[in-house]
Amino acid sequence: MSTLSLRLPDSLHNKIKEFSREEGISINQFIASAASEKMSAFATVDYLEMRAKRADKKKFEEALSQIPDIEPEEYDRL
Repeated sequence: MSTLSLRLPDSLHNKIKEFSREEGISINQFIASAASEKMSAFATVDYLEMRAKRADKKKFEEALSQIPDIEPEEYDRL
């Protein structure tokens, strides 16, 4: 485990304390969770960009052509 010294505006620090208290977790847990969520978002963007580069419009249209052209059930209509 690492130690990190972090400077935060007082307003942000106060909000983190408030949310941590409401959730029943430590400030350290809150910040670690927030950092993990942000890293996950970045990783998702990277993954989607990589997948987009592999996209093939012809294969996509072929897959779509396999879907039957029928009206949706009444409960599934917009």
